[in-house]
Amino acid sequence: MSKPLTVIFTAIVLDAVGIGLIFPILPSLLRDVTQSENVTAYIGILTALYAVMQFIFAPVLGSLSDRLGRRPVLLISLAGAAVNYLFLAIAPSLWMLLLGRAIAGLTSANIAVATAYITDISPEDQRARRFGLFNAMFGIGFIIGPVLGGVLGDAWLRLPFIAAALLNGCNLLLAFFVLPESRAPSREPIKLAALNPIRPLRWVFSMKSLLPIILIFFVFSATGEAYGTCWALWGQDAFQWNGLWIGLSLGAFGICQALAQAFLPGPAVKWLGERGAILTGVAGASIALMVIAFASEGWIVFAIMPIFALGGIGVPALQSLATRQVDESQLGQFQGVLASTVSLATIVGPLTFSSLYFLFQDQWPGAIWLAVVVVYAISVPLVLGLRFKPPAADPVLAEG
Repeated sequence: MSKPLTVIFTAIVLDAVGIGLIFPILPSLLRDVTQSENVTAYIGILTALYAVMQFIFAPVLGSLSDRLGRRPVLLISLAGAAVNYLFLAIAPSLWMLLLGRAIAGLTSANIAVATAYITDISPEDQRARRFGLFNAMFGIGFIIGPVLGGVLGDAWLRLPFIAAALLNGCNLLLAFFVLPESRAPSREPIKLAALNPIRPLRWVFSMKSLLPIILIFFVFSATGEAYGTCWALWGQDAFQWNGLWIGLSLGAFGICQALAQAFLPGPAVKWLGERGAILTGVAGASIALMVIAFASEGWIVFAIMPIFALGGIGVPALQSLATRQVDESQLGQFQGVLASTVSLATIVGPLTFSSLYFLFQDQWPGAIWLAVVVVYAISVPLVLGLRFKPPAADPVLAEG
């Protein structure tokens, strides 16, 4: 594996560990700060605020990465994440938590820029495999992060956030000293019009062939927000899990997800095609969600994790497919738009799922996962209707 790939994958692992650290303990932090027992709405608001800032600034940062290079934008993003975790670690009141999340959202381009970086240095025939490894690295981070967060949080509520800040600081230093630039900066001057966050979205809407892919990314991202918003609350309400058990459940998912995404995306695309791989992922996630919705014992959640992890095998295929739909000179811009789409889903998803969870919380906490299955179902006709541009430089669209 090349040195740049090794550095990018290491950075993604550290990033995922930092994110995973706070998942098991965020509800407890909000209870401590707000002095309120029901913090479902606060979790939704915090996540949505982050997403609003990301929605506005991710396309801008994506365009800047095309002009200035990937490396400086990635460094800015990692610095913003470290500042966010410091705010979470020391925040005595809700406004400080909100400020930290706003800063993190404003600078959050690390995943989009890392994706563009991998695209820059990867031949087309290796992108699905490398995107699978990319997602597997994130899964490895999620093996370590939630378990460590649960253990640290049970020891001291603020300790996971301090650890996350330190990890992001290490991530920043790693990228600063070791990561080379993957794209030569453009010599053209940066025009103010290029910094308009709406402009890239207009560009996407002018290319109708991209809209189904954008909508599928939106659906997948919206469903993903249900886990970050509701998993810890559901674990506490349904099984009386403490921080450690919440962390262990997320860690078990991370193990299965890492194995699935490290080994299955390439063969899945080869055997099933990109469309089949995406639909298989949707089916795996939906089956697992229906099982855990009705689960009466915690062990059932752990038993279904291998099927649950299949939900991720279609994402690398979708990512690889997306990179073929635009010219290389526009990849950063397109990845920024995808990040903005994810952010829009991250605005809608947490507010929607936190509201639904509040409705079902007392009677049936697991009902939230059936709501996620309904949202997943929206993607099926979109995937079936996709028309794929072939890997070769061919102006004719061919159905996959």
